[in-house]
Amino acid sequence: MSQRPALPKWHFLRGFLKHPRMVGSVIPSSDRLIARMLAPVDWANVRLFVEYGPGVGTFTRPILDRLGADAALVAIDTNPDFVAFLSQTIDDPRFHAVHGSAADVSSIIAERGFDAADYVVSGLPFSTLPDGVGAEIGAATAGVIRDGGAFLVYQFSPKVLDYIAPHFERIERGFEWVNVPPATLFWAWRDRQGQVRAA
Repeated sequence: MSQRPALPKWHFLRGFLKHPRMVGSVIPSSDRLIARMLAPVDWANVRLFVEYGPGVGTFTRPILDRLGADAALVAIDTNPDFVAFLSQTIDDPRFHAVHGSAADVSSIIAERGFDAADYVVSGLPFSTLPDGVGAEIGAATAGVIRDGGAFLVYQFSPKVLDYIAPHFERIERGFEWVNVPPATLFWAWRDRQGQVRAA
């Protein structure tokens, strides 16, 4: 008889206790934060969505709910426990859970037949990542997002701007109080052609 996976909240807490520098918060994101973060996404034209640090799937499941039938979601996590949990609890052919680093996003999506992503969402705690990793992730992410796509980031520190501002043509900011802790939201847009995008 197979063992049932742990409840998501307990699994999330256990992941935080094992790897506190790699998990942004001890509590998963609120529904309101998720809705605001995903609001600008042009779902009708998404073919590949990438998620960094999916944890127990707090963002993963709402993304899949909105994603088209012919699209894919690749979720990348350095914690093998989270990857195993998602693989056991999400049965969806559009979903791919990957044990790896967000800095390797280009090779990870290429292995699955994609050369670009439409959107990337991340809750990785950039302010506590090991030295050099945040800069690597910022550059790698900018390299895989198509023109008109965006890097969607929710953080508890503005440090992430050091890593994404050099690579994105426009960055919008928001703040969500209805979350524990309250979070700053960033939508970093790609436009390699230099076109002017409405603010």
